[in-house]
Amino acid sequence: MFWRRNGSVFDVNDHSLMAWLLRIIALVIIAAVVALMIRLMSPKATAAEDPLPHAVDAGWKGEKVCEPLFENEQLRAARCAFPPGVGHERHYHNAHWGYIVEGGVMQITDKDGTREQPTPAGASWWSDGVEWHEALNIGDSTTVYIIIEPKNAVKD
Repeated sequence: MFWRRNGSVFDVNDHSLMAWLLRIIALVIIAAVVALMIRLMSPKATAAEDPLPHAVDAGWKGEKVCEPLFENEQLRAARCAFPPGVGHERHYHNAHWGYIVEGGVMQITDKDGTREQPTPAGASWWSDGVEWHEALNIGDSTTVYIIIEPKNAVKD
């Protein structure tokens, strides 16, 4: 075997500094290759495994789009505003009631795909909660929502 050859730097009888240095470098390279192989073979985390932010905490490109309006032991309310071209990164919702203050057109992506959703001013809705979705204002006007969550529906 190559490490037992007489006179080689891997000769077990060679105790020179250079021989030991090369042995250490060889071990470090082998350990790095093994670690890289383990990392490449391990399953990757999926988006579903990553913790998603709550709608009030989610933003767009590092900027907040929702501001808390009120919170007590029974409920919390927030105002979310989306100027044209601004969206809402992937997030989840607990059960909530929503009201559209200023309407527009949003592009919504969720587990069912991507769709264009008109958001007419004055409309309201009830949701039992959303596992995840993301949105982008594709219209030419700012869309503003008010979201109210009963605290007994909050699971975070």
